[in-house]
Amino acid sequence: MNNKIGLVTMCRKAGKLVMGMDMVKDACNTGKACAVFAATDFSPKSLKEIKFNCYKNGIKLYSLGMTMDDIHFDLGKRTGVIAICEGGFAKACAKGLEEIPIDENEFYSI
Repeated sequence: MNNKIGLVTMCRKAGKLVMGMDMVKDACNTGKACAVFAATDFSPKSLKEIKFNCYKNGIKLYSLGMTMDDIHFDLGKRTGVIAICEGGFAKACAKGLEEIPIDENEFYSI
C-alpha cells in the first residue's frame, strides 16, 4: 500500500476517505463505503467487528499492508481501518492488495 499512499491522500483531499472504526462502520451501514482497508496490526476483536459490517453490507475488505503507525505517519491519524467512498479510487487502491476472507459462519458460532 505504501506505493499507493498518494492515491489515498488524493481520496482524503477529495473528501472520499473515512478513517476510524465508528466512521467506517457508519460509511458501511449507509452505503457510502466502496471498500474497506485494515491495518496489519488491527486487533482481532476489531477486525471481526469490521468484517461483520463489511459482510452484512456486501463490501470487500482488504489488508493495507501497513501498521497503524504507518497510517499515522502517512495520513496524520493513527487508525486501524479506513474506507474509501468512491468506486474508482477504491478499485485502484485495492489493486494488488490481499482481500481478507470473510466467513459468515464466524459470526454465528454457538
